[in-house]
Amino acid sequence: MNQYINENKDRFINELLDMLRIPSVSADAKFKQDVMRTAEFVKQRLIDAGADNVELVETAGNPVVYGEKIVDPSLPTVIVYGHYDVQPADPYELWTSPPFEPVIKDGKIYARGACDDKGQMYMHVKAFEAMMKTGTLACNVKFMIEGEEEVGSVNLATFVKENKDRLKGDVILISDTGMLGNDTPSITAGLRGLSYVEVEVTGPNRDLHSGLYGGAVANPINILCQMIASLHDENNHITIPGFYDNVQELSQEERAEMARAPFDLDKYKKALDLGDVHGEAGYVTMERNSIRPTLDVNGIWGGYTGEGAKTVIPSKAFAKISMRLVPNQTSEEITEKFKKHFESIAPASVKVEVKPHHGGEPVVTPTDSIAYQAAAKAYEDTFGVKPIPVRSGGSIPIVAMFKSELGLDSVLMGFGLDSDAIHSPNEHFGIFNYMKGIETIPMFYKHFAEMKK
Repeated sequence: MNQYINENKDRFINELLDMLRIPSVSADAKFKQDVMRTAEFVKQRLIDAGADNVELVETAGNPVVYGEKIVDPSLPTVIVYGHYDVQPADPYELWTSPPFEPVIKDGKIYARGACDDKGQMYMHVKAFEAMMKTGTLACNVKFMIEGEEEVGSVNLATFVKENKDRLKGDVILISDTGMLGNDTPSITAGLRGLSYVEVEVTGPNRDLHSGLYGGAVANPINILCQMIASLHDENNHITIPGFYDNVQELSQEERAEMARAPFDLDKYKKALDLGDVHGEAGYVTMERNSIRPTLDVNGIWGGYTGEGAKTVIPSKAFAKISMRLVPNQTSEEITEKFKKHFESIAPASVKVEVKPHHGGEPVVTPTDSIAYQAAAKAYEDTFGVKPIPVRSGGSIPIVAMFKSELGLDSVLMGFGLDSDAIHSPNEHFGIFNYMKGIETIPMFYKHFAEMKK
């Protein structure tokens, strides 16, 4: 099989570049046709690779690309999940090359979606092709590739509920995470949940002259900044009452096990051009971004931001805020606590509205499962070392949904790196990582089939 992969390496890369040229931004309606073009692209490539019953399943939003290959009903079935939509590329001016004109530099593919998740999703399509062409597909496989992950997978749960018979299987296989390093493979064994809200602060009924009204009327931007600043104390603890009530506290032994993962604080700071790190007192960096909950402002705006000066007190100010959650917290609980607290701290001089957006639940996947052990063996086959189980700071809300609706655990075989700048300008994905994923995924099928006997 490796011979087939090596012989087709250039084609595998060029096909990915073709897909990366399509700006499938799900958050912006002006890219709707490009999202559809990408769905068609994935559909055709699954057909070319040898999948059966390939179709675009309509939803209330973007379609789900479904395809399958049932080689033997007695074999275990792997359900591959991925997404073909991407984050907005803004701000475009910070890219060193246009985000939808992929280029290869220093062995990396630079483009929006290169790592998250087109590159990692397409590894599965090409691994499937390699197994089909070499007669080595050891499991049945079903593909479920959606187009709304970057806007909260708003219609995926409906698709899953309506297709439970079609989605019967043994495990969900996902590559939408990363690993510690190319010489230190790791498997994500936990994900944080998410509560995402938008807040609106309204003062006067129109923008006002800042000279005539300044000092006498509340400025919504000033008030919003004060309210946001109050959400953390001097130790960077979140001040929302009850926020930590259900947080799962890890034992010193568990924290010591986490600390075995290699981490160089100086390199971390240098890579991000930081004078120092920042976070919750009592925890180190790798704990702050994985096993502790957070609250961050993702965007803030209001008033005049154009060229030159315009002396106004704006009528409104806005912010988008995300909270990452850890086991035993729920998005519904935290969203409600945030809403109640944020409204309670608003002075009478303004009105506040909290608009919940999407959320998702935290997940810890068992490392003693057959699926995890098969994944670990696969990495060991191709990297030559055992992978380290890690908890990711990111969120994949659908993992909890798959468990509740289908009763299936997920195994998270990511091949990206922290330095890949996902969601940021100059996102990239190493060709080494892309090809290593295509090489490793078939080993998972092989070991999973053997261990399920």
